[in-house]
Amino acid sequence: MLHTPEEDRGFVRGHLLPNQRVTIAEVGGRIVGFIAVEGEWIEQLYLDPAWTGRGIGSRLLALATANMPVSRLHCFQANDGARRFYERHGFRAEAFGDGFGNEEGLPDITYVRRGT
Repeated sequence: MLHTPEEDRGFVRGHLLPNQRVTIAEVGGRIVGFIAVEGEWIEQLYLDPAWTGRGIGSRLLALATANMPVSRLHCFQANDGARRFYERHGFRAEAFGDGFGNEEGLPDITYVRRGT
């Protein structure tokens, strides 16, 4: 865990919400996922693990990128599930990183999807 829950809340309040277009998925009054986009970058896509496999992530991605001619994102190389998800949705690996540029220090991939 890199940040405390309070640091995460501060990031959401102070950076994510004021600077990015955020779409949430809500079920029964509870947020179960969200996507945050800034320019052509998908900065965050999160789904409560209990809600995966129900099409919610696909719907969030489709809504957020509907009018984007190019969509870009970073994904950790070790996150096989996310890699399959993005590749299924037309994203292609464009660059592989060694983790130097991310907070976690983990090898990553830059994915790009052109056209919608």
